[in-house]
Amino acid sequence: MKYKIIFSDIDGTLLNKDRKLSQLTLEVFGKLPEDLPVVLISSRMPQAMTHLQEELNIAHQPLICYNGALIYINGKPLGSKEIPWKIIDDLHNFNQNTACHLSLYNGTDWYVPQMDEWAKREENNTRVTPQVKPINDVLKAWEPAKTGAHKIMCMGTAEKINAVEKHLFERYNDRLHLYRSKDTYLEVTNKEVSKLTAVNYLLKTHFHYSLEETIAFGDNFNDFEMLKAAGMGIAVGNAKPEILEIARQVTHHNTEDGVAKSLQEIFKLN
Repeated sequence: MKYKIIFSDIDGTLLNKDRKLSQLTLEVFGKLPEDLPVVLISSRMPQAMTHLQEELNIAHQPLICYNGALIYINGKPLGSKEIPWKIIDDLHNFNQNTACHLSLYNGTDWYVPQMDEWAKREENNTRVTPQVKPINDVLKAWEPAKTGAHKIMCMGTAEKINAVEKHLFERYNDRLHLYRSKDTYLEVTNKEVSKLTAVNYLLKTHFHYSLEETIAFGDNFNDFEMLKAAGMGIAVGNAKPEILEIARQVTHHNTEDGVAKSLQEIFKLN
């Protein structure tokens, strides 16, 4: 078999409409060859991914979190790249008037200023409960070591998100990745990393496979580079038009077990 490793996005790709792994997905992954690594790759934090690894019996495999800003191998964090402290401080100051929800993530820590509707929605989606702590206090604790964030999640009305995105783009377009996953969601990470840089890191240092030997699944803008570079970049049917255009294959929607059905075909699973 030409393909030796699988990388899969989670939300909108691997999970169904209830944000769960379907029965067919569990069955198909259980039939894959034992020596075929499956690596989950997402904008999620580690704790929001490990329960899915366990369900798929791939807990021994690496994990790529925060769109590539943090990689876990054998339970140890590697390949870490943060958003600089000064940028977070500037965003916090700008946001005083905008009043957009800002979630700050570093490693296994998730901080929210209050448990508002946005925090509760993310808690429900990811099965992780955040720590409630004013952003001023988080920044004060991070300041001595100039600790940054692996990801900032900005949530609010489309108008508020537009304002935050404009501010960050005008000041830090050369230093930040800005992913508009929805009109009301803006995900921010360091521009030096992406899902593709994380894939390349693992292929070079851990698996020693080439990009041509990879299968990758995705649906959104943050999957673009990874799908374009993979040996077999596959978009689920519900993917953004720009992703459908560059994918080598298009499978069924995530709500129709697109990843599972694609793997059944590629690996000829009953």
